[in-house]
Amino acid sequence: MGSNADEESEAEDGPKKGDQPSDTMRERVPESSRKFWLLLNANRWLVAGGIVAGVFVTLVLVGTLHPTSVRTLLDGGDPMETLFQGLLTAIITGVTLVLTLSQLVLSQEQGPVGDQRERMEGAMAFRSDVEDVIEEPVSPAQPSAFLRSLVKLTKQRANAVDDAVAAIDDADLNDRVAGFVEDVERNAAAVEQSLEGAQFGTFNVVFAALNYNYSWKIYAARRLRAEHADSLDDDARAAFDDLVEALELFGPAREHFKTLYFQWELINLSRTILYASIPALAAAVMGIVYLEPALFPGTLLGVETVLLVVCAGVAISLLPFAFLLSYILRIVTVTKRTLSIGPFILRETDRSGEVDYEE
Repeated sequence: MGSNADEESEAEDGPKKGDQPSDTMRERVPESSRKFWLLLNANRWLVAGGIVAGVFVTLVLVGTLHPTSVRTLLDGGDPMETLFQGLLTAIITGVTLVLTLSQLVLSQEQGPVGDQRERMEGAMAFRSDVEDVIEEPVSPAQPSAFLRSLVKLTKQRANAVDDAVAAIDDADLNDRVAGFVEDVERNAAAVEQSLEGAQFGTFNVVFAALNYNYSWKIYAARRLRAEHADSLDDDARAAFDDLVEALELFGPAREHFKTLYFQWELINLSRTILYASIPALAAAVMGIVYLEPALFPGTLLGVETVLLVVCAGVAISLLPFAFLLSYILRIVTVTKRTLSIGPFILRETDRSGEVDYEE
């Protein structure tokens, strides 16, 4: 993403073709492709494995390049016992704290029947509003299909705007609307394709939704309507209003599914940390009780065997924290990019985007 975007909603100096922000999240983020893949798209277990492997390799390199022999370092006092005792304490404390915080977040799902009924009524009211707009008796149940129906609707209503202004004798309006509609169609088609068959629980649904830059489209549609208010007839004004209405429904729908995904990920994170804590605790305990430098003489591939064993024990002990880091990296990255709902700028920009309402 060529500009320093802190989240996906951006406003520009005007909804002109070529002056608009990029549609996909990848194009709006300044990070390199590899960093972007690592933060969002990579399998979280693969990221955690990379972190553990990086710690292991780094410790081995430092131990190998250290001017003092590894055995000399380990024979002085009780460095291994001290190291693994600290790791054992950190594992127990850290895992307990993480699981407690996760349970506090997930406790939002618990509550008296009155609160649950209000949530149900709110969800059904929103589905009813969407059904009225998409003109279907029942809106889709699957999140991916639900979002696709809204994206498809915005594309249809953008075409309706184009048809409504086609008969208006205003070349500037026609050109700007044509560019705007082309952008909506292109972005909507790509998002529809990404959402097709996507299963909730994976990152695919949320990532596809993040690639629909609905907030700028709201801004652009409202800006076009305001700047050409004198040229628009009643049909064109109604078409713009219908388009904005559809885009405004996409925003809360995306935020709702994003919140559900975060809760889903926190559950996965809690379960994964519980699994990882077992080998981590075992490695820390064995490092305290059983590990003696004399038990591992010789070298392996030119590296002291005892060094490999100690580094492997440390890396395994760090598994819970590696998983925590890998999951939180994705969650905080998505949160940062979607802090605002609607066309607000939450980043530094050299383009004003202010609208002069005084003639």
